[in-house]
Amino acid sequence: MSLTPPITRFERLQRLSQRFPQLDASAIETCVLLLRMSNELSSAYEANLARHGLSTGRFTVLARLLSYSESEEGKGLTPAELAESSCVSRATMTGLLDTLEKDGLISRADHPDDRRMYTVHLTPKASALLEELLPVHFRRVAALMSTLSEPERATLRELLTKVSSGLPAFREP
Repeated sequence: MSLTPPITRFERLQRLSQRFPQLDASAIETCVLLLRMSNELSSAYEANLARHGLSTGRFTVLARLLSYSESEEGKGLTPAELAESSCVSRATMTGLLDTLEKDGLISRADHPDDRRMYTVHLTPKASALLEELLPVHFRRVAALMSTLSEPERATLRELLTKVSSGLPAFREP
């Protein structure tokens, strides 16, 4: 039996970096931690929203419409505007809108200025759902972030923005 303690993942990465000099063990360790947190947070979001018959995409559309309707009374958003503000393709948005309409959560109305387009609006059913869901959702987000002070949250946002700026290099072929 060996009395040598097991090596850590970081130590394994450092050893692997001897074979692959471009391997930055600290960068890998940090990226893995970020990926795990992202996966866990996504899973928790999906589970909480699923209790209300929503996916993250469907919830995002409803939240965008609610936010917009609060500032622009009576006006809706076009599918293109929703797709852009939700960071999804127009084809994805069409699918989301179709299912939301089928479930009675949105309605479509002719665009006031362009007969070729339509606008999307929340239904009373969606408004009631959001009134029930959002307080719990906001409480959960606050609890998740409660371990960080406001300056730490600002620092985290800055750091995540910095990491995001490196994504184009990661996407290169």
